[in-house]
Amino acid sequence: MAQNPDAYIDKTYDQALNARRDTTETPVGVRLDLTILQQPLGGTSPFEQDFDYPAAFETIDLEELAADIDDILTTSQDWWPADYGHYGPLILRMAWHCAGTYRIGDGRGGANGGMQRFPPLNSWPDNRNLDKARRLLWPVKQKYGRRLSWADLMVFAGNRALESMGFATFGFAGGRIDAWGPDETYWGPEKTMLTDQRHSGVRELDEPLAASEMGLIYVDPQGPGTQPDPIAAAKEIRQTFARMGMNDEETVALIAGGHTFGKTHGKADPVESLGPEPEAAPMEAQGLGWQCTHGCGKGHDAVGTGLEGIWTKTPTQWDNSFLETLFGYEWDVELSPAGQWQWVPSNGEGTGTVPDPFDPETTHHPTMLTTDLALAEDPDYREIAHRFLHHPAEFADSFARAWFKLTHIDMGPRHQYRGRLAPAKPLDWQEPDYNPEGQALPEDAISEISQRLLDCGLTRAQLVRTAWAAAATYRHSDRRGGTNGARLRLSPQCDWEVNNPEELKAVLAVLEDLLQTLRGTVDGAQNLSMADLIVIGGYAAIEAAAAEAGHQIPVRFQPGRTDLTEDDPHNTDPLWAAVLEPSADGFRNYPERQEQATEALPVEYQLIDQAQQLCLDAAELTALIGGMRVLGATYRDLPHGVLTHAPGRLTNAFFSNLLDPDVYWEPAPENSPADYHGICGRTAEVIWTASRVDLLFTSHRGLRTLAEDYAYDDAEERFVQDFAAAWHKVMTLGL
Repeated sequence: MAQNPDAYIDKTYDQALNARRDTTETPVGVRLDLTILQQPLGGTSPFEQDFDYPAAFETIDLEELAADIDDILTTSQDWWPADYGHYGPLILRMAWHCAGTYRIGDGRGGANGGMQRFPPLNSWPDNRNLDKARRLLWPVKQKYGRRLSWADLMVFAGNRALESMGFATFGFAGGRIDAWGPDETYWGPEKTMLTDQRHSGVRELDEPLAASEMGLIYVDPQGPGTQPDPIAAAKEIRQTFARMGMNDEETVALIAGGHTFGKTHGKADPVESLGPEPEAAPMEAQGLGWQCTHGCGKGHDAVGTGLEGIWTKTPTQWDNSFLETLFGYEWDVELSPAGQWQWVPSNGEGTGTVPDPFDPETTHHPTMLTTDLALAEDPDYREIAHRFLHHPAEFADSFARAWFKLTHIDMGPRHQYRGRLAPAKPLDWQEPDYNPEGQALPEDAISEISQRLLDCGLTRAQLVRTAWAAAATYRHSDRRGGTNGARLRLSPQCDWEVNNPEELKAVLAVLEDLLQTLRGTVDGAQNLSMADLIVIGGYAAIEAAAAEAGHQIPVRFQPGRTDLTEDDPHNTDPLWAAVLEPSADGFRNYPERQEQATEALPVEYQLIDQAQQLCLDAAELTALIGGMRVLGATYRDLPHGVLTHAPGRLTNAFFSNLLDPDVYWEPAPENSPADYHGICGRTAEVIWTASRVDLLFTSHRGLRTLAEDYAYDDAEERFVQDFAAAWHKVMTLGL
């Protein structure tokens, strides 16, 4: 185990989370950390600013790459011998665990970024010995260099592992860009690996977590709490896989398909026989960890999970043998040599039916995990598994599709995909495509549409709020949400409280009527989408607000957004419909009181989290808050944070008034809808109201410095330009 497991947990975020039920104040001793707003995310890249990785990837000959990986897969190395002379199962597990961290709650995890190379993931107990899998692939990475990211390599190698063992995959898309350091993802409150402090009620997982314990990719294979109960395990599996975006059929296909290959390694207790993991290993280990003291420590003596056994008679070949074995025997529970619960055929059946990985003269009986038995004992899982057993082609197709989803779910819409192996047809779980060629708008058409929007009876604040509501759902973690698709006009988004449904529906009704008029009267607007119209409305309002304050800003509208329909799977699938709803939005000052979010982090922590998902740095965050406040684009038109006597004009008044030394701030009375009152020092009158988010820009030293820079007498022009640039960035995310 780790010598210092706390080193792998974001303690600042963790302490705030643990304090959430006790106080609405920032926990004592915890300073809001802006590190996650450093751009680019995930460390400092050595690449030149104009380096285009997706284009570089497309120069790779994928047949040559496949041949290079195939050579790695079938050439056993003395330093880490391959089970059955084939690294396919090991590489498959590496790719699976690389992608399997994805969770739908916040879109974090997944293969993008190649985060398995960094702590904490590189040192999780569930990833034991995957450091060797990545080291085996180093010659391939070295050959292709910058043209092939680790993230793409790991997934492509997983595909080739399957194909080299006789399985036909559904496809592969490249384009995953590597991170250059650990990220700040919150993986849970536990301070010790393989412990559980994340459940409440009847084994209900805390949001947004998916794995059942710290340090696991999915669930404990022995069963919940190491109890060998297949029915209880099925409930845990269903919850965890649903949190990762998978339905029952996909779950059964993935477990049965993945366990068709390879074996588990548990001839000795991993706690007693394994040295420290990579991040705690000595320098001379050169990035490798888990040095094994059992026997020779490798090959036949390798130790991983502590479970020991072989699922099928053909561990490096795709077939139906996992399901045939699962349903071919009655099963008894027993302890592995390492003392962990697993299952063997009753009455000594199956003896001699599975091969030894190194000695051709030795055979064994098959073994199953508690989580495998769950597929046979849970009624719903059993029905699916039986169908797969009797229809192998259907099983293969389901596994192929589920594997593609698992390894591509965090990549966003298809226009992000690179390479000739990417499927041509859209899939229900993918984000809608972006089509700039089919919906281009002439500049004069944009100008006329903008003027019509300003004359349609909607206020600037309404236009800005509506555009922001469409864009603010974007999360860069899995490229979901954002302006494309115009989901704002569909349920459930049009009914979210954060969007003020009564006002939003009235605004959308005006925009729908205007859209039909524009399509018939403005040249070039025949294919104008509602998604583009909503965005143009925000630009038009901001341009007018800047002009009224004496500033000219460039309109850099980028067309091509498409509209989803009510029955589109992107909108109706309950797995995806709810997860984009924010519990708070500090940009709109929602909620106006922290008591409305007692089960969430303090609103300022959620603001930083949202800003990271919107790819904003601290300066862009500051500019957007200041601009949206003076535009009056707050939740339900509340005055909190609108620190100007002339709302609707784009000025730097928010900053200058927030920093006014003649105003002091006090907590608002309990019956006030605001968090704080700004009181004039001369008259003792309340002249402003504000939220925790607003005061963050004077109380936090880093953000105060940025606020001061925008509050200077000569800073307004620069502020307006910075606000416009940050606004454009958010409006085009995902495009």
